[in-house]
Formats: sequence, structure tokens, C-alpha cells
Amino acid sequence: MITRRGFLSVVLALAVASGAPVAAASDDDALAREKKLVRSKFPGVQQLQTEELAAWLRDEQRRKPVILDVRTQAEYEVSHLPGARRVEPSARPSDVKATLDPNQPVILYCSVGLRSSALADGLMKAGMKDVFNLEGSIFAWANEGRALERQGQPASKVHPYDKTYGKMLLPNYRAEVPSL
Repeated sequence: MITRRGFLSVVLALAVASGAPVAAASDDDALAREKKLVRSKFPGVQQLQTEELAAWLRDEQRRKPVILDVRTQAEYEVSHLPGARRVEPSARPSDVKATLDPNQPVILYCSVGLRSSALADGLMKAGMKDVFNLEGSIFAWANEGRALERQGQPASKVHPYDKTYGKMLLPNYRAEVPSL
């Protein structure tokens, strides 16, 4: 059985041999470690896979969730998931809960999942049901080439958060941020 890394090595070798352009990879291992850390720090938070959210959003029969972006204004302004509403990472769960329909599912995300899982955990402790964290958050979503927007228009770059975390984004999705 071929491993994922072995498969990717074969694909990379074929791409190089064919003369196709090859983008540098993101640090998939670091993102995988971060997902594991998030799960261990917030074991009670339901982690929703990016594929599951994409399918949910396509399903016309399923009630659409509220999508909350738990990043700073600067991060949100670079790009966000379509239709996402931003909340401050430091927002009190009770204040956020007061703005939500208690019967509507809520999906939270940030860069990799720590800030959003912390808020998801707080919302659940405040009595909210159907609360999910998008596992791998916007970094995983973008690395899979999924839709992003900026000011209502399609976007292709994501704020890298910082130099270390930014390495978890594929370079073609990593926005240049002068302050980093």
C-alpha cells in the first residue's frame, strides 16, 4: 500500500518530468499537528471536516449554518469564507450567543482552529447546541482550493497570521502582509 507521502512524491516526480509548474508545499505535518493539538485542548468541541462543510453548503435541503470567522479585522479583510460573519477572537461567548438563533447550527473558524475552538467551547458551555469548529480552519479550506471572498468578491489569498503559522498555507494562497 502506498502512503500519502509516497503518492505525493510520485506525483511530484511526474510533474517535474513533464515540465509542469510545481508550487512549494505547505507544512502539512505542522497543520496535522495543530489539528491534533486543537482536538486535545478542546475534546468536547465537534470538529467539522472541510469536505463536510462544503457538502453542507451545497445541500439545498439542509438548513444553512451561521459561519463565524474568529480572526482579527486585518485577517478578515484579506479574505474569509463566503458569507462569514466576523467576531473578535476575544469576544465573550455570552455576547456572541446573544446575537445567534439558538436553533441554527453555528460553524466557527480562525486560521488553524485554536481561537475558534476556544469560542466554540465557550458557546457550548453557554448552552448553545449544534456548534462546530471547522477543522484546520481557513488554512485547510484555502489549501484545498475552496472558495474565499473579500468584500463580496472572489479572493485567492489568506492572511498568514504570522511567519510560523503562515507556513501551513500553500505559498500561492499566502498573502503578503508587510507587518509580519
